[in-house]
Amino acid sequence: MAPPTIGRTADDASASSPASAAPTASIALRPAHSAAIRDADVSGDAPAQGDEAAQGDEAVQGDPAELSDALMRAMKRMRRQTSLQLEPYGITPGQGRALRVLAYAVDCETPGRAMRLSELADRLHIAPRSATTVVDALEASGLVVRVPDPADRRAVGLHLTDAGRRAVQRIGLVRQEVAEEYFADITAEDRETVLRVLRQAESSHAARTPRAEHGRRRQHGD
Repeated sequence: MAPPTIGRTADDASASSPASAAPTASIALRPAHSAAIRDADVSGDAPAQGDEAAQGDEAVQGDPAELSDALMRAMKRMRRQTSLQLEPYGITPGQGRALRVLAYAVDCETPGRAMRLSELADRLHIAPRSATTVVDALEASGLVVRVPDPADRRAVGLHLTDAGRRAVQRIGLVRQEVAEEYFADITAEDRETVLRVLRQAESSHAARTPRAEHGRRRQHGD
């Protein structure tokens, strides 16, 4: 059976001020490294090996900014590869995330418990209007259906179709393949360490981030 075709959505689509001429004791700007990261942010590629060597002696061990840059480059590479492998099925990364949220939400398809669009937007950390665009595309491709909400006639819920569940299985396989290829040369012990540290960082950050900040991020589609 031919794969479903889904149109791309807007959901799947910084300038800094000049530094003062006066020297500062707290932060030392590394021009070579900054330029390399700037190029990496645009292309999704890691800085050239020569660029890394040029600033290696200046890098601060355990620098959070360096860690952040490395994480962003890793995510860009894996996201790009995942997108390429899902392209024949017409599924964009944003649509794939929405399908997975619907698939793994607890009791979301029990009677009277279909997930609402606003809840999906909240879980995806995007604006409701962006979630509507994603769901419209998924519904047009037969992967999601809108169903009446028995508790509120003005509201609708979201259910996966059989085709939608098969798409979720395919997405899972592709994500696993991409991750295994990217981390192929990393030992299981090191992968476990990285995973534990990132989970701890995320938990700590979420605990100290006010709910109001989460709301502002959703309004801007972050």
